[in-house]
Amino acid sequence: MKIDRVEAVTLRFEYERGFKYAGGVCTGRLTTLVRVSTDDGRVGIGSGYSHPGLLHPIIEHQLSPLLIGENPADIKRLWQKMYAVTRWYGRKGAAMTAVGALDTALWDLRGQAEGQPVWKLLGGDTPHCPAYASALLWKSPEELADEARALIARGFRRVKMRLALGADADGAAVEAVRTAIGPDCDLLVDGSMRYDEQSARQLAELLRDNDVFWYEEPFPPENIDGYVRLRRDCEVPLAAGENEFGAQGFRELIRAGAVDIVQPDASRCGGISETWNVCKMAREAGLRVATHSWCDAVAVIANAHVIAAAENGLTVEIDQTGNPFIEDLLTEPLVVLDGMLTLSDAPGLGIALNEDVVDRYRLDDPYNIPDGNYSDMVFGRQFLADL
Repeated sequence: MKIDRVEAVTLRFEYERGFKYAGGVCTGRLTTLVRVSTDDGRVGIGSGYSHPGLLHPIIEHQLSPLLIGENPADIKRLWQKMYAVTRWYGRKGAAMTAVGALDTALWDLRGQAEGQPVWKLLGGDTPHCPAYASALLWKSPEELADEARALIARGFRRVKMRLALGADADGAAVEAVRTAIGPDCDLLVDGSMRYDEQSARQLAELLRDNDVFWYEEPFPPENIDGYVRLRRDCEVPLAAGENEFGAQGFRELIRAGAVDIVQPDASRCGGISETWNVCKMAREAGLRVATHSWCDAVAVIANAHVIAAAENGLTVEIDQTGNPFIEDLLTEPLVVLDGMLTLSDAPGLGIALNEDVVDRYRLDDPYNIPDGNYSDMVFGRQFLADL
């Protein structure tokens, strides 16, 4: 089995009505898929969440030539090869994301070749993985309560909301959602990196009083010392890591004692291989892992294989904002029952793309992104919120 083709495909979706959040008004979504084909007809699928105009040249013009003719099952060596050739301009950001997208596709191919699902290749013994609903953006307390109840009715037992509306609005929002979901479901809170240390401490008290499950990203990723200081007094577990890359980045986060829960993402931080490495580092430090996923269902599934296999795997994130790359991209949709996502026993990732959806949302020119706010990626100054 040898690799004979590598393809990157960027998808773009535009909301009829976007959602309001700390970064402005989200008008659409972007994601980049990779397909790695072999000479015996197999196709491995991966996902990368970064600027498409950066991912495509890295994947197609630098990494693809390195992979053609190689055995995709030799994952560790190929990861190191891709990392080495991008190290001088990479180590984090788009280059690491590109390496990771291909790494995930290689794991898919290895599982197909060995007739085993990835969660089993990683040493797991169950295909079940806890999942939480990621939604609850900037709305009135009444709207948030209605949305939270709908998410619970949809099968979730954990929901995550975004804050940074201001002290009074944050308080009303948290209390409304906590009341709506009741004491038997978990409430997760994302600070959207919009707090200073004083306001973060004040919010921590509110979250403690409302039995919040975790307190995510009150600060930007660069402010590790701020996390360390907050964690000393915060009674709610601190979570961060979606904006970190590679094992070396998470090593610093863990070494500093900055968080209780680390949040790598296979579609950003270096693929299944690095996400698994992060899980091992976190376990040695006595920490739990809850993967971030915000781009597409391929990323959700890749992360879920890791969490299902990891002893310290806590949960995976599933976007519930009406994103077709989550809801429609796979031939078998994601289903959550009683808070659990069940993975397939099929070899590899156990998924297939809905090619009609891929064709419908394919962006012909990844170097020319229409202006808009794509949640984490913003093009056009008119869509950029005040920072």
